[in-house]
Amino acid sequence: MDHHHFLLHKPHGFLSQFIYEKKRTKRLLGELYSFPEGTMAIGRLDEDSEGLLLLTTDGMMSEIVRAKSVEKEYYAQVDGLITDEAIEQLQKGVEIGFKGIRYVTKPCQAKRIIELPDFIGTGRKIRDERHGPTSWVSITVTEGKFRQVRKMTAAAGFPTLRLVRVRIGNTFLAGISAGEVKEVTSFDL
Repeated sequence: MDHHHFLLHKPHGFLSQFIYEKKRTKRLLGELYSFPEGTMAIGRLDEDSEGLLLLTTDGMMSEIVRAKSVEKEYYAQVDGLITDEAIEQLQKGVEIGFKGIRYVTKPCQAKRIIELPDFIGTGRKIRDERHGPTSWVSITVTEGKFRQVRKMTAAAGFPTLRLVRVRIGNTFLAGISAGEVKEVTSFDL
């Protein structure tokens, strides 16, 4: 059987799934593109997050992408001007809650972003500037706990206001507009 692989720039407000069986109406991935039967999202981005999402009809590919050897890079817009101390905390690992227990995240790469690339786009309006400054930080992890990056920035004292996944392995978000889907022959991991 030939498998299909897709890159998607998931916009804010969509769930990373095709079926939602709870009572509230949610926007699902099937609204963005006519995916073949059996397509699954590899990993997830929560409803409030945006960015690169890989989809496939190959369950084995899903296992490969979720491996701890594959880096996932996120750009987080945070509340306030992130400090060198907070970046160092993120790099070393911070304590977050996960499934009711305290968990220390693995060391990761973190750096301040001075100039945001165009492919990030303006996104939805987060808040007025009168509510204080914001800044951006790049965080690259190899693990993926529930809402991990949001919890990490909050633990370092800088809650996330906007979160965009920009890279999985060597596959980048650049060149894909919000809501756009590109079919590819394989993923560059």
